Amino acid sequence: MTHFHIITLFPESIEGYFNTSMLKRAQRDKKIKVSYYNPRDFTKDKHKRIDQKPYGGGPGMVLEAESVLKAARKAIGRKDLKDVEVIFFSPSGKQFEQKDAVRLAKKKKHIVFLCGHYEGIDARAVKILKAKSVSVGPFVLTGGELPATLVADAVTRNIEGVLGNAESLEDTRVASPEVYTRPEILKWKGKNHKVPKVLLSGHHAKIEEWKKGKKK
Repeated sequence: MTHFHIITLFPESIEGYFNTSMLKRAQRDKKIKVSYYNPRDFTKDKHKRIDQKPYGGGPGMVLEAESVLKAARKAIGRKDLKDVEVIFFSPSGKQFEQKDAVRLAKKKKHIVFLCGHYEGIDARAVKILKAKSVSVGPFVLTGGELPATLVADAVTRNIEGVLGNAESLEDTRVASPEVYTRPEILKWKGKNHKVPKVLLSGHHAKIEEWKKGKKK
């Protein structure tokens, strides 16, 4: 079983996604487990405040290191560190790719996501936890919750037994950015929009060649 540990101030923002479709089935079938850790639950501040102004000036607020470290300690506990991967999301991190999803699915039992918010997390927490800096694209998001969901989805798809037979076949064959279904001729605003003839030919080699061409 792969256990996703999500350290976030806003677990409610992503719980819904984990409770639908493939991820819901994977939890039901005990292929994955999802746990949430809110840094606010680990602060000594009576007002549950865990963000502070950044040293050196600058806009926004930074999540303090201690609360994040305590949340991570709760998640990791005394687990064998070779089974654990800690991930911190940053636009400047290493681009996450399919090969990374496959590696995590096969090699790691515990995946900890550090979901920053505001201006981010005190860098000392990231360094102490030896977190790998990962990017899901060259853009900035409000927090790490969406990237965590994206990576968890990609990893789960590669866990043995999660996808059904039909879905597995879909995953291994050549994918195309263009897909079509019935009707063969779509009538819209006085125009006929047809399915490409090659897809109706039944000639599998030509169909695969067409799809490869569309991927370029």
